[in-house]
Amino acid sequence: MEYLRLTRQNEEELVRRAVEVLKSGGVMAFPTETFYALGALYDREEALKRLYELKRRPFEKAIPVMIGSTEQLPLIARDVPEEAVRLMEKYWPGPLTIVLRAEEGVSSYLTAGTGRVAVRVPGESFALALVKKAGLPVTATSANPSGVPPAEDAQAVLKYFGESLDLIVDGGQTTGGLPSTIVEIVNGEVKIFRKGRVRRVTLD
Repeated sequence: MEYLRLTRQNEEELVRRAVEVLKSGGVMAFPTETFYALGALYDREEALKRLYELKRRPFEKAIPVMIGSTEQLPLIARDVPEEAVRLMEKYWPGPLTIVLRAEEGVSSYLTAGTGRVAVRVPGESFALALVKKAGLPVTATSANPSGVPPAEDAQAVLKYFGESLDLIVDGGQTTGGLPSTIVEIVNGEVKIFRKGRVRRVTLD
């Protein structure tokens, strides 16, 4: 397991190394603008399975993903409602996760068999630099076993997972607090599934 400390000087180098780990089928932890997340590429089935096992996550709970820009949306989503596009324009990059209809072939580890996938463009953070460089969706599930508090620093990630990850990027303390808000467009209206960092979600 690699443990790398993030600085202003080495971010580009660490992003490049993280992408290598992900593309080789690895599972890693990295800081986002809310908490630390566990990352695996969206189309690496074995890595996604391992991620579920590491988190001891019930299969019926889907795993959200991050993308670097809306140009990556067609890889995982289809039939995106115009209202969802408006939310993206208003709240992305940022801690708003939008549930969309999944593209054919998207892993059931991401959809939990619902036919839907949860996605966001993260706010300014190592996570945003990572997904931009990767050019592919990366999982964004919090770096903690199911049922325990999300990790706000790399030491908490180590405590939870020890040497079982391929890479931990230590970016110091994250802001913590609330996770991303999760919404879906239902009959043209915003339906909130989880209240989080974005306290009020409107189409206006």
